[in-house]
Amino acid sequence: MPSWPASTRALSTEPEPHPGQAALRSLFFFDGLTEHPMSTLHPITPAGFFRLKHELDDLLYRERPAVTQAVSEAAAMGDRSENAEYQYGKKRLREIDRRIRFLSKRLPELRMVDRLPDQPDRVFFGARVQLEDAEGVPLTVRIVGVDEFDPAQHWISLASPMARALLGKRLEEECQVR
Repeated sequence: MPSWPASTRALSTEPEPHPGQAALRSLFFFDGLTEHPMSTLHPITPAGFFRLKHELDDLLYRERPAVTQAVSEAAAMGDRSENAEYQYGKKRLREIDRRIRFLSKRLPELRMVDRLPDQPDRVFFGARVQLEDAEGVPLTVRIVGVDEFDPAQHWISLASPMARALLGKRLEEECQVR
């Protein structure tokens, strides 16, 4: 992995707006801050939170009922030990239930970060940062939560070494990332 002595420039200081954000924010986070110490809450962008929430709703209200119906139809066909549709359906149902359990536990542990920091001239969570290596080759990354990193989009996790090195740096400040 290349070492990036980086000149950092935040390209976007605006958090991503999302419809319905205010209602869910009060339901999940600001009321929950009194129940959870800050160290147990994991930051996430509004778009990332709503993606996970949509995935949970989709699993609960669309996919799980459809798979349950298919399993019951396959079970009605007779011998379950040789019924591939039944066995596959039960396996898929276990996978869905596992993901539902994970998302149900994870969503209350997330803290939606949807406001600008006090010092917008520094690199912060959710910012897009343009880096340059020693040869001047640019790379733009976005610092996001651990639940939403995506290498294809150059979204890096807040817990990654590069993000930890960049957070808090001023615009045009150089830093070494190993």
